[in-house]
Order: sequence, then C-alpha cells, then structure tokens
Amino acid sequence: MKAEVWAIGKTSEAYLETGIEIFVKRLKNHLPLSWIVLPNPKLKSTDGNRIKQEEGKLILSKIDTGDYLVLLDERGREFSSTELAAWLEQRLSGSERRLIFLIGGAFGFPQEVYARANAQISMSRLTFSHQMVRLFFLEQLYRAMTILRNEPYHNP
Repeated sequence: MKAEVWAIGKTSEAYLETGIEIFVKRLKNHLPLSWIVLPNPKLKSTDGNRIKQEEGKLILSKIDTGDYLVLLDERGREFSSTELAAWLEQRLSGSERRLIFLIGGAFGFPQEVYARANAQISMSRLTFSHQMVRLFFLEQLYRAMTILRNEPYHNP
C-alpha cells in the first residue's frame, strides 16, 4: 500500500519546510510515500466556512473509493508512538490502494470530509497550527516506521 500525506496550502515558514523535507526524505527509505500539498482555494472571501467548503470539494474530488482516509483532527484518537506504530502496521497490510493522511487548513474540515473519513488521529490534546502539525506528524510517522523496523531512533 502506498502512503500519502496531504496538506492544504503551502508551508509559510522556511524552518518548517526544511524539517518537512528531512522527514519526507527519511520516510521514503521506509515506505512508498508521497507528500502532497493541495492548493488553497482561490477565493476573495475570508469567510472560514466558505474556505472550508471549497477545500472539502477539492479533497473529495481527489479521493478514490479504494482509499483509506485518515484525518488529523483534534477530536481524533490519541496514540503513543508505539501504539501509532502498531496501528500503522495494521493499516499498511490492509487491502486499500492508498493510505491518505490529511492535514486540513486553518478552518478544519467540512462535514462531508468527516463523513468520508475512515479514521481520525489527534496529535495531542494541545492545539497546534495546521502548519506545525505537518512537521510533527511526519516525525511521528518516521518514528513509527523505525519502531516497526527495530531501528534505534525511538527511545522508549
């Protein structure tokens, strides 16, 4: 199964982009992974609900029926790093074509995207910006892969 991490809009901070590039490169040695940045909707409106709806339309247009969609969402299931590794191992052996992890925009996800999602993961009970979550999640995904391969990156 191929894994993809999708994020809405470009990363605005160079230090985050550097970190993202580091972990995407490391992850490609562990699993077939694509890092995909979906464009922000081209709207003149600053209405968060309207922006969220347009992002949702774009997301749903790119998902196939055989995909397993995981939303990174504050209301999702929380994992320890080892629990995430075990969950990931199960998912990667599934029959779906793609395992898609979706990091939404600043306004979250519309109800239609929640309805399509197969799972939701929370990075923490703390709130992080949608830009910082990109780096944090990629690092945790890398950590999970090193746990599964018994590599020394993770210190229990």
